Amino acid sequence: MSNTVRLPDRAYTLSGAGGEHATPGAPFTSRVAYAAAHVVADPRAENVPGAPAAVDWDATLAFRRHLWSYGFGVAEAMDTAQRGMGLDYPTARELVRRSAAAARAEGGAICAGVATDQLPAGPATLDEIREAYAEQLADVQEAGARPVLMCSRHLAAAARSAEEYLDVYGRLIDDADGPVVLHWLGPAFDPALAGYWGDADPARAAETVLALVAGHPGKVDGIKLSLLDEAFEVALRRRLPAGVRLYTGDDFNYPALIRGDAQGHSDALLGVLAAIAPPAAAALRALDNGDLAGYDRLLAPTLPLARHLFGAPTFYYKTGIVFLAWLAGHQDHFTMVGGLQSGRSPAHLSRLLRLADAAGLLPDADLAAHRARAFLTTAGVAQ
Repeated sequence: MSNTVRLPDRAYTLSGAGGEHATPGAPFTSRVAYAAAHVVADPRAENVPGAPAAVDWDATLAFRRHLWSYGFGVAEAMDTAQRGMGLDYPTARELVRRSAAAARAEGGAICAGVATDQLPAGPATLDEIREAYAEQLADVQEAGARPVLMCSRHLAAAARSAEEYLDVYGRLIDDADGPVVLHWLGPAFDPALAGYWGDADPARAAETVLALVAGHPGKVDGIKLSLLDEAFEVALRRRLPAGVRLYTGDDFNYPALIRGDAQGHSDALLGVLAAIAPPAAAALRALDNGDLAGYDRLLAPTLPLARHLFGAPTFYYKTGIVFLAWLAGHQDHFTMVGGLQSGRSPAHLSRLLRLADAAGLLPDADLAAHRARAFLTTAGVAQ
């Protein structure tokens, strides 16, 4: 089988360099690393915009076992799984339940998103928002996953002050059975979250976050930060109390942030880790062994891919994540819940193919080429 593909702007032959990274192994020792995982749609179902999500549970859970096998924890039912972009809450709740059970069986770490997306789109009162959060918190705790208190579009629209954020989150944290992870997703990932924490200026919003953490000692494991601002993340990281982690969600600058400096490092809760699991696992094991040069060398080829994958409009990165999973053989189709496979252009995905090949992320070049040709043929690029 040929591994040459005619892309919109050139003919490209895949290198066949995939599969050269470290084999699966135990969790990492120097960093905590959660990979935010996508869901595999059922291609036979009506996964169209506005329809309830239909999930291929076997393929979805198989991908999580793949991540656990490399040492990653799984961040479940987060924005990578299309929360707010095709994954309805009843399906998200079932996803958390099934994944948490699989994590127990595999001995893998798992955290899961708590949000308010069971509420109808549109205005909601603060009481309704509190109740929605509390319902999802109970669901996640009952399943046995660590809660991640996700940003809420409803709260962003309803809250009028930092004090209202502190009240909503403070009650949730008080009601949690154990430590929670906070979540700060910037408007690049979801424009509806602009001005979160009560202020459009991230520096002033950070004061609210720090007050929330300080007011609940021992109840905040860390905060996932996805503002795509390396300097801001480092500054916030240095101000967190001892024992509170900064989980980087910066898919543009993760190598430097995870590597850290003399004053500390970020841990990780990243969507890109699911796409780059083999080289990322090898890099984190190099870091465990104090091999900084090896860490840098292994992650360097993944960064151009990540910056393209998460390029504007960033919230459509999920399409590229699923495209890569299909090319790499983790699922047998390129269909997404909500019809989101249309979220990126053939030109964008063609460049993603080349970057994935350069990063060694396609373990079977012939299979990847065959699937890429099939996709591009239907897109109108003759093969």
